[in-house]
Amino acid sequence: MNPAAPILFFDSGVGGLSVLAPTRALLPNAPIVYAADSAAFPYGTRSEAEIAARVPALLGRLVERYRPRLAVIACNTASTIALDHVRAALDIPVVGTVPAIKPAAALSKTRVIGVLGTAATVRQPYVDDLAQRFAADCRVIRHGSPDLVELAERKLAGQPVDPAAIAAALAPMRAAPGGGEIDAIVLACTHFPLLAEETAAAWPGVTLVDGGPGIARRIAHLTHGQDWPEQPSDGIAVFTAEPPIALYGSLARFGLADVRVL
Repeated sequence: MNPAAPILFFDSGVGGLSVLAPTRALLPNAPIVYAADSAAFPYGTRSEAEIAARVPALLGRLVERYRPRLAVIACNTASTIALDHVRAALDIPVVGTVPAIKPAAALSKTRVIGVLGTAATVRQPYVDDLAQRFAADCRVIRHGSPDLVELAERKLAGQPVDPAAIAAALAPMRAAPGGGEIDAIVLACTHFPLLAEETAAAWPGVTLVDGGPGIARRIAHLTHGQDWPEQPSDGIAVFTAEPPIALYGSLARFGLADVRVL
């Protein structure tokens, strides 16, 4: 394995940074390419057919250009819809991102958990299967929020986040039958851990379950024993549409100093 071969992270926007951060902590010398399909953002409002066709094709181009050792679909929506298609199309390991229902169910005392994602993610049969396998004795309340995705993108671009907007985005889940009993919420969109502080303030006492650290451990396991550069290096951020200049500072804080447009 070429030590310079990067790990490729892929998302529709900046949500995958919540997976990149714990991976950096475990593998500080790993070369990184972070790709955001900003031209098609947000995925959560697009059709399953469009995502199933677009994601494998785009990842194929990225793999051809950057020759990664492993690809991470750091997007719940893309993973729940297109993961099998991507694995069939690529000849490298592909790690997906799925809602962390199992650990949330293990934590819950009330046996009522929330799954907070995009509309496209929370309606997927994959989520039905996870709930049946790991939370059969729980009431699982799902809510899709495009507003939170947009708020996370704005936060990373340096704009203030209105607490009232966070509360409004969470209100339908709280108002659902049994919503008041929720004691654990699965952050089933990689954008949402970027708003963890604001979400916790809006819904005190609820445990927020983020799958990012588990995904990072999976990446470390799959690359165990492989060669890495001796020193950390600046990562590359690739966008399919020109990102706002205000986003560059946040990208640099995540170690992505080289910003490009595909």
